[in-house]
This record gives sequence, structure tokens and C-alpha cells, in this order.
Amino acid sequence: MEFRQLGRSGLKVPVLSLGTGTFGGVGEMFSKWGATDVAEATRLVDVCLEAGLNFFDTADVYSAGASEEILGQAIKGRRDQVLISTKATFTTGTGPNDKGSSRYHLVKAVEASLRRLGTDHIDLYFMHGYDALTPPEEVLGALDDLVRAGKVLYIGCSNFSGWHVMKALATSERHGLARYVAYQGYYSLIGRDYEWELMPLALDQGLGTMVWSPLGWGRLTGKIRRGQPAAAGRVGSGGAAGGPEVDDAYLYDVVDALDAVARETGKSVPQVALNWLLQRPSVANVVIGARNEEQLRQNLGALGWTLDPAHVAALDAASRRTPVYPYWHQRDFDERNPKPTRW
Repeated sequence: MEFRQLGRSGLKVPVLSLGTGTFGGVGEMFSKWGATDVAEATRLVDVCLEAGLNFFDTADVYSAGASEEILGQAIKGRRDQVLISTKATFTTGTGPNDKGSSRYHLVKAVEASLRRLGTDHIDLYFMHGYDALTPPEEVLGALDDLVRAGKVLYIGCSNFSGWHVMKALATSERHGLARYVAYQGYYSLIGRDYEWELMPLALDQGLGTMVWSPLGWGRLTGKIRRGQPAAAGRVGSGGAAGGPEVDDAYLYDVVDALDAVARETGKSVPQVALNWLLQRPSVANVVIGARNEEQLRQNLGALGWTLDPAHVAALDAASRRTPVYPYWHQRDFDERNPKPTRW
């Protein structure tokens, strides 16, 4: 297992982490993702630790807290061997303060997550979304207090716009508060918007990127191919609902390229898609999901080898799309405004 430094921090994380969105299966959305119970989750943790993957990602809203509870049970007795990231901000109750990133909500959310996880600290705590109604001084002041209390070790943000991130980083610097060291965002071969602004920002400001939904909401698992009906799985069960729409022609062009590279390398489509991500600038970690041990072992097969430049170029070409303004305009001024990738 390769370990990479997480942004501008001293923490080393494995290049893969296990996302626990499939743990619990509570609620309409999460029931379509999976319903992993404690016994299966414990087995998945066993397999991960055997492979050197010691990082597990969850959130307080996953299955209404059941994901955290099941993860806590699965790591019981071996908390010192693992890293845990979880998240807050989204709605967890019916009250007016049961959402957002206010000091009131964050302090309550941390205590609830610690209780469900059965631990006294969270290694990496994410703001799950941007709260424009709460002043950044309040958000980061509360997080700084939690860091100083030892309940949270590092902080990060997820699903923020570029200007949201910079506003937060500037606030931390101005007031001497704990600083976001990680950004968790959507990035895949069929979702490369992250490269337009967030990737240059991460490289410039020293944020380590954790990628979520690296297989495009289940569309790059190898179960979807041109001219074939969607096989059973997350997409077929409606588990891609809520994700970005993807034009069929574009999707099939990318899948065709993945199929070709998979045949030439002797790897599976998802292994190729994950390996491509691990070579992208700013990426410190890719969050993989698995409903069962077979899927987990398949995803772990993305490690231990590297796509050659010709394969990377073929995948880049198939997945390239014209960015929105002003990013397409900035391509003509690379001499003074270089970009880490070409679209």
C-alpha cells in the first residue's frame, strides 16, 4: 500500500480508503447503495487491514447515523490501527439548528459522531457542504476549538466551490485558526470538472484531495456498455439518482476507451478507472466503495501497477470536454496561467 502526505499536514494516508456509504442501508437513497451489516463490515475491515488500507470514510447523514455505528462496531478493539474521517453540515434532525455549520450544530454533531463511532477523537473532520449563513469565523473558530480539545485532529471541506475554499483558508490565516488540509470532491473519468478550478487551487494552497465516487456513480464498474441493457447493480437499482447526468454518447466513448485499455493491460474496467485517478495531480486518496468482499478485492486490484503514458493519453482524450467559461478562455494563456492538466 502506498501512503501519501495529506495536503499541508504531517499526516500520511493510504492512497485508497473505504467509503462506508453502503453500511446500514437506512432510508430511500442509502438502501439503494447497499445494506452492509456489522458482520459484513467487520469482514471488509479485516480485508482492508490485511491489504494495508487503514482509512475509513463515513458521515453523520449516511443511513441516518447507522453507517457510523456499524463502522464503530467493525473497528472495535482496533481503533489504534485505523484512521477515520467523518462529516457534518447536512440535516440530521427536524429542528432549525439540526443543520449547517454553526458552532451549536458542529459541537453537537461531533459529540454524536464520537458516540456512534465509539471513539474519543476523529482523525479528519469534513464540512460536508458550504454554509453561507454562518460566518466563516464561527465555523473555523468552532473547528479550531475542537482541534485544541483533541476531539478532532485535522479538518477538511467537501463539495465547496473554489471561492468557498479560499474564503475559508484566508479566514484561518487571518485569525490563526486551524486550516483545512483536505478537500473531498467528486472526480472521475466521466466527471472531470474538478480539474478546472479546484485542482489548481489544491495544488496552489496545499490541499490533499480525497476523491469520492471515483467510478462515476456506478457507471464505470464495467456493467454498462454500448448497446447493452444496464446490468443489475447500483445504477440498475436507481442508486445513481442524485448524481450528475451523463450524456450517453460521452459515457459510451469513455467506456469504450476503458474497455480497450482493460484488454491491453489485463485489468478490469474499474481497476483502470481507479488507477487513472491515482496518477492525477493533487490526489492523495481515492475513496472506494464495496457492497461485499468480492467488490472490495476487485477495487484493491487497482494498486501495484501503473498505466503507461499511452493508456493515460487515450483515456484523457476520450474523457476530455470543453470546460465552462472562463476556463476555456484561460487555455489560450497557459504561458502565464498554466493548468495542471489539459482538457
